[in-house]
Amino acid sequence: MEISLLLFSLILLLASSSAQMPGFVSLDCGGEGVFTDDLGLEWTPDQLNYGETSFISVVNDTRKQYSTLRHFPADSRKYCYTMNVTSRTRYLIRATFLYGNFDNNNVYPKFDISLGATHWSTIVISDATTIEMRELIFLATSPTASVCLSNATTGQPFISTLELRQFNGSVYYTNFEQQFYLSVSARINFGADDEAPIRYPDDPFDRIWLSDSVKKANFLVDIADGTKKVSTKLPINVNKDEIPPEKVMQTAVVGTNGSLTYRLNLDGFPGFGWAVTYFAEIEDLAPDESRKFRLVLPGNPELSKAIVNIEENAQGKYRLYEPGFTNLSLPFVLSFRFGKTSDSSKGPLLNAMEINKYLEKNDGSQDGAVISSFASHYSSADWAHEGGDPCLPVPWSWVECNSDPQPRVVKIKLSSLNLTGDIPSDLTKLSGLVELWLDGNSLTGPIPDFTGFVDLKIIHLENNQLTGGLPSSLTNLQSLKELYVQNNMLSGTVPLGLLNKVVLNYTGNVNLRKGKTSGSRVNIIIGTSVGAAVLVIVTIVSCLLLRKGKKKYHDQDHQLGRPLPRQGLLSSKSDAAPTEAAHCFSYSEIEEATRNFEKKIGSGGFGVVYYGRMKDEREIAVKVLTSNSYQGKREFSNEVTLLSRIHHRNLVQFLGYCQEDGRSMLVYEFMHNGTLKEHLYGPLTREQSINWIKRLEIAEDAAKGIEYLHTGCVPAIIHRDLKSSNILIDNHMRAKVSDFGLSKLAVDGASHVSSIVRGTVGYLDPE
Repeated sequence: MEISLLLFSLILLLASSSAQMPGFVSLDCGGEGVFTDDLGLEWTPDQLNYGETSFISVVNDTRKQYSTLRHFPADSRKYCYTMNVTSRTRYLIRATFLYGNFDNNNVYPKFDISLGATHWSTIVISDATTIEMRELIFLATSPTASVCLSNATTGQPFISTLELRQFNGSVYYTNFEQQFYLSVSARINFGADDEAPIRYPDDPFDRIWLSDSVKKANFLVDIADGTKKVSTKLPINVNKDEIPPEKVMQTAVVGTNGSLTYRLNLDGFPGFGWAVTYFAEIEDLAPDESRKFRLVLPGNPELSKAIVNIEENAQGKYRLYEPGFTNLSLPFVLSFRFGKTSDSSKGPLLNAMEINKYLEKNDGSQDGAVISSFASHYSSADWAHEGGDPCLPVPWSWVECNSDPQPRVVKIKLSSLNLTGDIPSDLTKLSGLVELWLDGNSLTGPIPDFTGFVDLKIIHLENNQLTGGLPSSLTNLQSLKELYVQNNMLSGTVPLGLLNKVVLNYTGNVNLRKGKTSGSRVNIIIGTSVGAAVLVIVTIVSCLLLRKGKKKYHDQDHQLGRPLPRQGLLSSKSDAAPTEAAHCFSYSEIEEATRNFEKKIGSGGFGVVYYGRMKDEREIAVKVLTSNSYQGKREFSNEVTLLSRIHHRNLVQFLGYCQEDGRSMLVYEFMHNGTLKEHLYGPLTREQSINWIKRLEIAEDAAKGIEYLHTGCVPAIIHRDLKSSNILIDNHMRAKVSDFGLSKLAVDGASHVSSIVRGTVGYLDPE
């Protein structure tokens, strides 16, 4: 009977030790089956539809979860893991990376990891056999959390394990958790018996407490003489605050000579952090003995005023006392000391310490929920499961976004992807959309109402099975320039407002016809006559101007320097049709943004470029036309007209213009990393050299921008001034082409390009 009871108790003990806490997820990336490790943690394979798996073998780590990994292409995409979480619950998320030379290239990878839209860390592999680990504590605010890899600058992005651990109650609560995550920098067990870390099952939340006996560079050095380890087997009451594991609190270090000193490097710092020390009196003090001490932190004298008396503060021995600072500025190299007070008979004691850095959250795209809802209609398609934020840190492969702090989706490109059913109504909520490409699918139903889409310029819906008529609301889209709906099943008449306003193709719709008016023939005759007359007049005037040449220089300047109308530019093709609405800034706005043109950041054919910051925190670059720049005045109207209709991720974004009191200015997005020329030849070569992989990426970015000018613009645009100083680099080291406003519009059917220099004096590119 006693043997049976003993066996039953042993079974219960083993069962309880192997039962995981709720909310635990352990992904063996690239793994092939479910298994339980020596700690009792259950690991499952990641089972992604993208990426490739590799097997590795590392002598100093034989754990099964580190025998495989998953790696991804080094392209412009991001690759995400999406995990289910419980909203309003705090979690620890842990990612590990063991390179193991999986690609047989011995090229140490460098890439970014993000949580949703927030950049978490840059992973830099420096040794093939050392595990890189990143931990983050976050409050879940939605039903899922996405961890994404992207922006590889060397090698391929990869991941070995991904772990999710749920906390209970108010563990790791902070007043700032809605705006900041906690990035774990140090979690140390002092007085440890050996170098092994303490984690699950000793820590029910599976935090990893690093032993203070571990020997590695710049970790717990400059230790004071007289520092000794102490321990106890007695139980410790730890059920409060962050609930550190009892095994951690049963060991400590004591400064027998009156002080404890340490120095260590804090990953991710300098910055503001959350720092906590864990104390429990585990020595038996005589009635006439006391232990009182202070924290001494260089540069923070105020912190030294508080006196720690563990037994008094914890209200007894073998009880947790957890003082800390929830918002403290800390350096990268942290030196600290605990020193006993003059009336203390015992030196300071320290059981454990934890330091986390505040990582500011990025709320991501304003269109995140809408575009995710749109993608959910196509749940069986791979493109609909890219995960993370649609725009940050890099956009989904079928989406383009603008550069606002909270980006808007400006382009959807889902051509020829076998889409079926009606066009989802979610699209009508993407009010920042500029281009929509849904051609070459099997979409049915009517064309949605895009009323309110003030920026929508290009719509491609051709080669589908759409029915109904062309909505008359399309005529109200002031920015619309191209509408392609050929080869559908549309019917009715084409709204008259579209015929003269946009590039329209509606062929292949048998029951869709052009609307007629009684005066249409007369209008054609009148229009032809007026057009011919205008052409004759323009030809005569041009000849006169060419003959007079430089004698009319000042008169031309006077005429061409007239201000543009505040409401936008007018097209030379039609007096009644406004071109793309370029935003007109007032001079006072520009003056305020640039602080009276305080910071000069460059100069060019137009004059001087100044840095500015708008009231909404957007950073801008203001190009000011110099008063003696004949070329600049002559080309200003062409520049604004051209720039206001060009949008591409590899072209510097044009934001607007200013022309007031004889002053002419162009306003662009600010590019944080200057010009490519500065990185290749200038002072930036000493600060941040560009490796050959990055140079190739920059060349590809520039080529995409030029390719768009040549083939994506109607009519095509030839840059004619492409050089390293006209290629700008953003804060993600991606390249954008600038100064294409001085370019030449290519004429359809032209057999040659004029050799008149439109860009830098003395420079003419091969085209």
